Amino acid sequence: MSTPDSDQPALLAVDGAVATLTLNRPTAFNSINLAIAQRLEQLAAQVEADDNIRVLVVEGAGRAFCGGGDIQVFGASMDNLEPVIRELLKHFHAFTVALRRMPKVVISSVHGSAAGAGLSLAFMADMCIAADDAKFTAAYHKLGISPDGGGTIGVTEIVGARRALQIFLADGSFSAQQGYDWGMIAKLVPAAELKAATRELAQRIAQNAPAAIAATKALIHQSRFTSVAQQLDAEVERITGCMKHDEFGIAVNKFLTKAK
Repeated sequence: MSTPDSDQPALLAVDGAVATLTLNRPTAFNSINLAIAQRLEQLAAQVEADDNIRVLVVEGAGRAFCGGGDIQVFGASMDNLEPVIRELLKHFHAFTVALRRMPKVVISSVHGSAAGAGLSLAFMADMCIAADDAKFTAAYHKLGISPDGGGTIGVTEIVGARRALQIFLADGSFSAQQGYDWGMIAKLVPAAELKAATRELAQRIAQNAPAAIAATKALIHQSRFTSVAQQLDAEVERITGCMKHDEFGIAVNKFLTKAK
């Protein structure tokens, strides 16, 4: 198992087929500034390029998953804010694009608070597991701004446009239980069990063949943008592509041997 440099604003540890990316600004509730955004972009590229990794877990150090954008950055840059925010989001959005693009399943493991960009990140992951006392807060409308970090993608594709508007402009926050009831969270567990439950989920998914993981993720995320005919054609290409890999032949042979 690789061990990360604990002084970095984000850490990466790899254990077999599972990588864990940890937001590592605990004293700032893992809020997003330029340094962590740049580091996240770098680590995502590293994970994406590693064919041995099948699952990426994203978690936060300390008491929170992620408190959103670093308000200290906003306050210090008010006289010249736009270029600062554009530069920060260039790197943070490159990171979120990589999460969706990479042929690995990305799991957000949420404890404490996921606010603003932290909420967006939680649901730009392919699935979310959360502590039952976690809290999700849109936060943007309190500052008079619109969402970033992919929140209008990840949240909207799960709950639809009407509830997304409700979350971002009216309610502002929701509990982990509400998120689970709305289909946003795959699994709720007691806070003390979150790390173990996340690891179990990640390892279970990592048992799948890499080709199957990549194909399934790509098909599911593209399905919202393609016609039925195009999607079915894509399914043909993906399934036949998976069948060219050794895992398929081994699984078929194992099934046929058991059937005798």
